Amino acid sequence: MIAVGREKPSGRLKTNLMEYKKNWPIFLMLVPGLVYFIVFHYIPLYGVTIAFKDYKLLEGILGSDWAGLKYFKMTFASNDFWNSFKNTMIISAMKLVFSFPAPIILALMLNEVRNLRFKKVVQTISYLPHFLSWVVFGGVIISFLSPSTGFVNLIIKALGFEPIYFVADNNWFRPILVITSIWKEIGWGTIVYLAALNGVDMQLYDAATVDGAGKWKQMWVVTLPSIMPAIVIMFIFQVGSIVNDDFDQIFNMYNPAVYKTGEVISTYIYKIGIEGMQYSLSTAIGLFKNVIALILIVGTNYLCRAFDEYALW
Repeated sequence: MIAVGREKPSGRLKTNLMEYKKNWPIFLMLVPGLVYFIVFHYIPLYGVTIAFKDYKLLEGILGSDWAGLKYFKMTFASNDFWNSFKNTMIISAMKLVFSFPAPIILALMLNEVRNLRFKKVVQTISYLPHFLSWVVFGGVIISFLSPSTGFVNLIIKALGFEPIYFVADNNWFRPILVITSIWKEIGWGTIVYLAALNGVDMQLYDAATVDGAGKWKQMWVVTLPSIMPAIVIMFIFQVGSIVNDDFDQIFNMYNPAVYKTGEVISTYIYKIGIEGMQYSLSTAIGLFKNVIALILIVGTNYLCRAFDEYALW
């Protein structure tokens, strides 16, 4: 017996088909995106089998012999891999602690600005670095921090201190990566939070004002709780990308002097895969990295769901 008010599965299917038929132009717009993901993201997944083969370029994937877990064992036995893995986790953790809150703080500050012209100027200036590639932006940073002609070191020398070669100093390289990452992406990162702030009900602020809450108190009891779904979702993405380090940034800024603290998984894969032509080993490392990223996303989502109602699924 069908419960009252419950639609039969066949009825739901018929209703859905009618909706699809009625709105077919909208669904047709999904086709280019679906084709893109199928061609460039799903079909290439077959290449993951290279990690389990003695891949030879001339013989191709199908012609290469199976190697089992040989290259995973080589990966886990390599000190260079574990050094790059450690550096990746340290740099990404530093970015998570300092870079993740930065656009939230900027968005909250901009939300309180009432001079629209000043607000637009600040937004434009903070957005601009995002549109520069790391090749350009990294070159600017290296010149800016040059020990001989860099603006920062000119100030340091004017104060009577010795110049510092920031991008060639293991003690400074990681902080430089974090600071430049914030500088480049803070403006772009505020877009999501400013959009969330625009959706906050103004009546909540009026009610908080009536209750005697000042601006600081309103931020904690109204603003932050209202944009918490956006913060949680972005946090999950950020945690999931911990092992997916910023290759463009590091590759364009590091040098042999800072390999000890600056070599990360992606640059290590580039060295052994592109420069060393060890395709099977580099694929095995890449697959391991992606598995770790998946575990981090699922685990973070589970924890967010357990402690709060906001999560990806």
